[in-house]
Amino acid sequence: MYRSNVLVCGGTGCTSSNSLKIVEKLKEEIKAKGLEKEVNVITTGCFGLCALGPIMVVYPEGSFYSMVKVEDIPEIVEEHLLKGRIVTRLLYQETVEEDTIKSLNKTAFYAKQKRVALRNCGVIDPEKIDDYIAVDGYAALGKVLTEMTPEQVIQTILDSGLRGRGGAGFPTGLKWKFAAANDADQKYVCCNADEGDPGAFMDRSVLEGDPHAVLEAMAIAGYAIGASKGYIYVRAEYPIAVKRLQIAIEQAHEYGLLGDDIFSTGFNFDIQLRLGAGAFVCGEETSLMTSIEGKRGEPRPRPPFPALKGLYQKPTILNNVETYANIAQIILNGADWFASMGTEKSKGTKVFALGGKINHTGLVEIPMGTTLREIVFEIGGGIPNGKKFKAAQTGGPSGGCIPEEHLDVPIDYDNLIAIGSMMGSGGLIVMDEDNCMVDVAKFFLEFTVDESCGKCTPCRIGTKRLLEMLEKITKGQGTMEMLDEMEELCYYIKANSLCGLGQTAPNPVLSTLRYFKDEYIAHIVDKKCPAGVCKELLQYTIEKDKCFGCGMCAKKCPAGAISVTDYTAPGKKKPAYEIDSSKCIKCGACIDTCKFKAIFKG
Repeated sequence: MYRSNVLVCGGTGCTSSNSLKIVEKLKEEIKAKGLEKEVNVITTGCFGLCALGPIMVVYPEGSFYSMVKVEDIPEIVEEHLLKGRIVTRLLYQETVEEDTIKSLNKTAFYAKQKRVALRNCGVIDPEKIDDYIAVDGYAALGKVLTEMTPEQVIQTILDSGLRGRGGAGFPTGLKWKFAAANDADQKYVCCNADEGDPGAFMDRSVLEGDPHAVLEAMAIAGYAIGASKGYIYVRAEYPIAVKRLQIAIEQAHEYGLLGDDIFSTGFNFDIQLRLGAGAFVCGEETSLMTSIEGKRGEPRPRPPFPALKGLYQKPTILNNVETYANIAQIILNGADWFASMGTEKSKGTKVFALGGKINHTGLVEIPMGTTLREIVFEIGGGIPNGKKFKAAQTGGPSGGCIPEEHLDVPIDYDNLIAIGSMMGSGGLIVMDEDNCMVDVAKFFLEFTVDESCGKCTPCRIGTKRLLEMLEKITKGQGTMEMLDEMEELCYYIKANSLCGLGQTAPNPVLSTLRYFKDEYIAHIVDKKCPAGVCKELLQYTIEKDKCFGCGMCAKKCPAGAISVTDYTAPGKKKPAYEIDSSKCIKCGACIDTCKFKAIFKG
């Protein structure tokens, strides 16, 4: 029994900030102090508060050290682990109260969260199956195999109200029920871990912090529908997740929790990994299955749906990582427990990857029905530098931009669709007054055009035409007629594209046209970008009354666009400077250089 347990984040974010070197240094210092039998070091998954990584938590005190550096380790070991004196200067300041350490769960970031899918992330060592078993891991699989029929398992998932966490939110139990009803000599269970949305890292974090939860859930799904084989389709760009999945699968085999005759019940189930090559379209279910089969990842027409003809033309279910991460807890705690959280039509919790213009970037899990205002300003800590909130983009390239007027709308599947966005996998990008919404729409269209598989004309050609119009508008070459043409084209693409990628691609354009049409008009009529983002519409100007003639801007200008004028500002002995707009490349170097704030863009 150890007197202290030191948990260090080993997720991708903290790892990129040297958390693994911190673990090495910790073990080295602990050994040097003779504390190996007293202090246990555990490398965990993501704690969620990525903005403050690398993160280290020491129990039983619950001391939450943030932004830890390798050079801080000797002090932590000497003062805290050896002498029992907490190093307060390294603590996450919200946890510090007078003469005591406040519970992490009472801080603004964690207080409104409810961790179900993320329950073990930052808590256990994801590379040790015994850690997972110690927190009731594989108990749900044991329960369904020894106490429940497949029909009872499906009914429990149906009663819970769990909807798919990777897209439009189709009821999970209903999908399982359809697959179970179709007889076949072979059925498959697939996991979509091909998380391709810009700014999304929810599924990656679950795989890095709690891989066995996904394996257990897939085995439960296999039992429910009568499948004996499973595939996890995971992005090759997730090396830590891939490594931990491989370790977890090997360990599950060693413990008899995957393979033949699981729990001596005669049930056989095995899982294989398939690495994706980075194609966004392979996040669509039929494209994913086509890719697993070794073919080019392109969507198939539906019907028939995968529950009838999926992988290798056999009945197949496909859920994403977060969906599976809820399954074992629903089995152990009951459908009513899960259904007690969330809203009437959107039960349970949802994981979001908070990014963009927000103080507390990271991973959060909140009950469905939590408002965007609570997420951004309470959990997320608000907008940096006193800037004003402009919009939040949910659902990645398939979603839309939510304006300030909808900050208090409860977030669930139906409410997001009603205001022109969607849940998607859970990326949530916050934008402030410095973001141009026309440029934002263009960014997502550029992504979609690049990622389109090209199989159907509405997506292949339609999104390209949309992008061309957006490019003209951001260059000051747009017309008011274009706005109507874009809207008409958006609805055509939505109605006629083959798969979800094309059907949802116009959403960023439609939502920005709906809520930020004034910005489009400013680009077209006034030939100005109100946020000062679109380069072709910018003009850099030196205010002569503020210019002190130091010449630093001219020295820093890479294009040689700044020169002395004949004008001398009143009361100034030095000449003023001006910018030749025909030479200016609008890099902003002059603004960054001028300490008198005499240069502005507009």
